[in-house]
Amino acid sequence: MQKQILVLLFILGWYSGFAQNSEAQAESYYKKGEFKKALIIYENLLKEKPTSYKYSTKLVDIHQQLEQYKEAEKVILDQLAKRREPDMVVTLGYNYQLIDSLETANKLYEEAINFADEKPYYIYTIAKRFEDYSLLDQAIRLYEKGKILTPERNYNTQLARIYGDLGDIEKMFENYIEFINYKPNYLSNIKRAIADFISENKDNENNIYLRRLLLKKIQQEPQPYWYEMLSWLYVQEKAYNKSFIQEKALYKRNPESLERIIDLANMARKDNDDDTAKSILNYVLESTQDQTIALTAHQYILEIDSKNADKKTLEQIDETYQNLFTEFGKSQLTIPLQLAYGKFLAFDKKDTETATEFLKKSLKLNIRYYRKAKIKLLLADILVLQEKFNEALIFYSQIQAEMKNSTIAQEARFKVAKTSYYKGDFDWAESQLKILKSSTSQLIANDALDLKLLITDNKFEDSLQTSLKLYAKADLYAFQNKTNDAISLLDKILEEHQGENIIGQTLYKQAKLYEKKKDYIKAETNYQEIIKNYRDGILTDDAYYYLAELYNSYLEKPEEAKKLYEKIIFEHQDSIYFIEARRKFRMLRGDSIN
Repeated sequence: MQKQILVLLFILGWYSGFAQNSEAQAESYYKKGEFKKALIIYENLLKEKPTSYKYSTKLVDIHQQLEQYKEAEKVILDQLAKRREPDMVVTLGYNYQLIDSLETANKLYEEAINFADEKPYYIYTIAKRFEDYSLLDQAIRLYEKGKILTPERNYNTQLARIYGDLGDIEKMFENYIEFINYKPNYLSNIKRAIADFISENKDNENNIYLRRLLLKKIQQEPQPYWYEMLSWLYVQEKAYNKSFIQEKALYKRNPESLERIIDLANMARKDNDDDTAKSILNYVLESTQDQTIALTAHQYILEIDSKNADKKTLEQIDETYQNLFTEFGKSQLTIPLQLAYGKFLAFDKKDTETATEFLKKSLKLNIRYYRKAKIKLLLADILVLQEKFNEALIFYSQIQAEMKNSTIAQEARFKVAKTSYYKGDFDWAESQLKILKSSTSQLIANDALDLKLLITDNKFEDSLQTSLKLYAKADLYAFQNKTNDAISLLDKILEEHQGENIIGQTLYKQAKLYEKKKDYIKAETNYQEIIKNYRDGILTDDAYYYLAELYNSYLEKPEEAKKLYEKIIFEHQDSIYFIEARRKFRMLRGDSIN
């Protein structure tokens, strides 16, 4: 008896495996569009398992793909004879619709919709089948019916998605807003769902719809999530001052954390809205008793003030740093401020000697390894600024040894490679960059790959590596903020090394430096030359994107910008600029269609 059971189990296991393999093969044929081959396998599977709803549904689909509507009808009727499931009734109706028997199809659709009156728990299943066949009006009717029949359940996200597909953005927003009221903890998901429909332009019709809905909600029921949603909308529009008003209202209702307000200040300063950023940070200083938060706010204000400051202002900023160190001391607590001061001395005041001396004193403090590594990283950067390459390499190597496998260790390894590249030691730089291609930090991995390609593509151009050495020197000048010297050296490459691989990269590097100087016409010329003469290179999408940005933001040529964003959308789908290009293209076109 036991032997017979074992044999039976073996046969069942073998059959199960056989069925799974057959199904996988059928699905493979289906995905490749080889419907006749898939049909044979699914027919055999259904014979073996005649009650399988999955196989019968797949068979119907394949028959319809092959325009074998009578055969599809037979499979459907066989299933309905066993049990009249409402979603299969929809499938029968759709089969009639495919042969233009619309009257019969509509009767069957009505039967399926009415079925929900008796058994409302079928609403999702029936509506999903309507959606599968793009019968969206029927799906809407069913979900709306569900709101009445099963008020304890929620159908807003389904309705919002359908209205979005239909282009009825106002109704889409209404349903998402209703869903937030139902489940406020899903706010982040809803933001992601509607982000593509929102523009930077506050006068965009969709923005106006959403803003009106949120303001109405705040008036009717001033819940925190409405303020948060409105703040988010203002951020999308880069109206940081208006977002700040909402964030203040939120904070006053729940004065537990200033984190959201500090994040907003960061967004504003990264977008060069310095006045708003400083207003927010001053509010933080007025509102907090926490020393760490206060120090962060002070640091950000000083970093904003340092931008484009004249000599007199730089001295005043230096004095403010000294006053803060007098007030808060030099300890673990003020390490971020000490780092900011070291950077200020080296990169703003151009006083690299004082900066290195100051940071070496910071290293002697009783602080954690990670903090020491951050100081060493900045100290090494300043030594590179001074062209003290060997001393810089010692600090970078110490970080790698002390903080193994961490992101900061990988960053230090990248800077070892970059420093070696500045020195003209391209082989050593390349060996370090090969390791970093698989860095856990995507940003480091991308930077490493870009630098490796630059070296690999150009180091064999001539035995002396003249053009690559000139380019590396120009790159160092750019790092040292010697913008004019860098541009002149790149000009030398363009004049003396025509026809070499490095020309496209040189034009691009020079264009970015022209942008830094706000010489947008010269930057435009460089990007145009890359597009015209180096369109087969790896920088084509970069040139399209940044030229579009020039036209959009500085040169007031929105139509030209739109054409270039469109080039990225249709010709460079794998570009890192694809998502932004699509968003900005839609904004310039004046719509928000997915």
